[in-house]
Amino acid sequence: MTATANLGARLSEAAGTEHVITAGEELASYAIDGIVPGAIVRPASAEVAAKTVRLAAAEKLGLLALGSRSKCEIGMTPSRYDIALDMTGLREIAHYDASDMTLSVDAGMPLRELEIFLKRHGQFLPLAVPCFESTTAGGVIASGIDSSLRMQYGGARDFLIGAEFVDGTGQLCKSGGRVVKNVTGYDLHKLLIGSLGTLGVITRVNFRTFPLAAMSGGHVAAFANCESALAYRKSVEKAALPLGNLEVLSPEVVRMIRAILQRNEAKMPESLERKEWLVYCSYEGNHAVVRRISQDLERMAGEASASHNELLETAADESLGGMLREAYEWMRWAAPATMICRLVLPEVTTGILKELSRLVEGNVVRSALLVRAVGILYFAAFAEEESEPVMAALTNIAADAKSLAASNNGDATLLHAPTELKARLAASRSESGFAFQQRIKLAFDPSSVFAPGRIVGGL
Repeated sequence: MTATANLGARLSEAAGTEHVITAGEELASYAIDGIVPGAIVRPASAEVAAKTVRLAAAEKLGLLALGSRSKCEIGMTPSRYDIALDMTGLREIAHYDASDMTLSVDAGMPLRELEIFLKRHGQFLPLAVPCFESTTAGGVIASGIDSSLRMQYGGARDFLIGAEFVDGTGQLCKSGGRVVKNVTGYDLHKLLIGSLGTLGVITRVNFRTFPLAAMSGGHVAAFANCESALAYRKSVEKAALPLGNLEVLSPEVVRMIRAILQRNEAKMPESLERKEWLVYCSYEGNHAVVRRISQDLERMAGEASASHNELLETAADESLGGMLREAYEWMRWAAPATMICRLVLPEVTTGILKELSRLVEGNVVRSALLVRAVGILYFAAFAEEESEPVMAALTNIAADAKSLAASNNGDATLLHAPTELKARLAASRSESGFAFQQRIKLAFDPSSVFAPGRIVGGL
């Protein structure tokens, strides 16, 4: 009996034969950074997931919990990957109270299906995240990926009110609850956000929901340089307008979005035809609120001497807003070798943008900058091959981007990179904060069952 078949047999005893897959073709589709699991388990309940974890802990196997697998490339290459725990079979709405605006949903529930359900009740969940069509509720928590509605509604930690998960010993655990005013215990569920599955297997999440707005609007202003674009962005922030989103797009980002929309024959804002820096604002409310914000933005853009000032039609706004929501997705496939860093900074300044642009000067790569709301900055570098000079250049660029963030009292995270680049960065990781991460990991997962190697310092 082969090792894979033997593992499948042992898993079948714990989880049931109908939940275990060992066929080579399916195993290959679950590969992460080229590493293929020995078996796939698709539990139909949290109890089966817990049994699988207990077996993995007893036999010292590496286990990764997965959803739609749309963001598996976030994080370092796993050092051990024996079992892929596919959680998409858990996809029920366990509890929903429209009047209390609270929701409890299984981890495998796709966000698109959840959106359709809530829309019927005039509510929604402000998780406008990349890969929205396939992303699951548990996956968006584990990945910690940004929502393009963060400016108005905050991130997931602001409306995640509870979670259920399996810890590294195979125990079913709960944190928080189903009601907003739950004040007992610790918010341990907040630690699951961005943990990449290294702390537990998320089985259920509880959210606070929000009412759908009557209508929405969008506005774009164009500027010749980043100084003018950031100055306008700052004036908009100081005006304290109730915006859903506020983003600054570098000319390279504008070019990429324009090319994709043209290829898909989608409705496109006139502003995308310009080779300039763009500032995009989205907002929502009743007719009077949307009209007032539109007028304020037109006036402020004029006062800032914008070269172009455009209120977006609904279709064009949906196209541009959708592209910005999916920025991580289309950026990572923009070139054969792509690196995406997310910098979180107290303030995004002209100096920081220029310094990031200088990192690629003289190298074999080009770059793109996307300034998101609340101090989040996406910095992407693209190359046409994964050669040794390219990998060396990208390694230096990634390290310099992290140093730049740290010197400005911020932090940097590697969202996407070639496998070779991840290996180089893992080998040269910083010890800063590593001991603290390890203590948390040990508390949740004493046997290091979950996604070993996925978070090991570096970016």
